[in-house]
Amino acid sequence: MPFTDTFSLEGKRALVTGAGRGIGRSIALAVAAAGAKTALVSRSVDQLTETRTRIEEQGGHAVVIATDLSDQEKVGALADEAESALGGIIDIVVHCAGTQHREAAVVFPFDAWERVIQVNLTAPFVLSQEVGRRQIAAGMPGNHVFVCSLTSVLGLPNLIAYNAAKSGLMGVVRALSCEWAGFGIRVNGVSPGYVETEMTKELFADPSRRQQLLDRIPAGRFGTPEELGAPTVFLASSGSEYMTGQLLIIDGGWQGA
Repeated sequence: MPFTDTFSLEGKRALVTGAGRGIGRSIALAVAAAGAKTALVSRSVDQLTETRTRIEEQGGHAVVIATDLSDQEKVGALADEAESALGGIIDIVVHCAGTQHREAAVVFPFDAWERVIQVNLTAPFVLSQEVGRRQIAAGMPGNHVFVCSLTSVLGLPNLIAYNAAKSGLMGVVRALSCEWAGFGIRVNGVSPGYVETEMTKELFADPSRRQQLLDRIPAGRFGTPEELGAPTVFLASSGSEYMTGQLLIIDGGWQGA
């Protein structure tokens, strides 16, 4: 294969959750730009339509599937809808959908715990389970990329459910990579550090906390959603063909400091 084709996703079918905004949108744009036909998934039709428009403007192909990943029954049906829309079994699934709830552990509400665990941990597993089952039955290789977090490998305050979910997500990555490697299915994680998105807007609105976080990052700045696109394409492409069960950390040096 020519080196220029190493990172191409031409001819692949991809499903990206959380594709309506932030990191999910940037990853969807990158995956589509690399050549994959892409199913865009989130709750908001308007946000997904905007993502699709941007993909089409860059010459790509995308379809919109609005669904609520907090409803487990809908997660299982999502694979059917994506296959129908894209014309075949999904090659690549990227789990970007996520939610947070910030509160001290001693008063953390149980309904918030259940929602965060469902969206960030259970839904990604159930979706990959369904897509992986179909890939194995068809004897086809595949790539599953889970958007993890700093909390996949270390603890942060007032995020007990998010810490639990993202730590568990990396456990799912390791387990699936062991079970599925023999079928040619690779499973990896990508871990953003602090990135300016809607999810972090409230945190960054506190000037003292914002500066405290910046002082902790060797790169001296927060990340951008666009900086997660190329690493995810790498994990989904033949450029990382012998790589599975790994976490690719993109945090401006936070964990090395």
